[in-house]
Amino acid sequence: MPKMKTHSGMKKRVRITGSGKIRREQTGIRHLAEAKSSKRKRRLSGTVEVAPSYVKKAKKLLGI
Repeated sequence: MPKMKTHSGMKKRVRITGSGKIRREQTGIRHLAEAKSSKRKRRLSGTVEVAPSYVKKAKKLLGI
């Protein structure tokens, strides 16, 4: 059986923490930012944990 390849799109979008959790950037801040309030843009900055329902799928795509 050949080696399983890591999904290139997924590895660009997420980071694995030291404890094994998967973190991702928040959506909604890439464009049309002028119309959004500063408060909203600050809230969208930074990373969040991947939703529990997606963790299994994300790990499979990363080859974990």
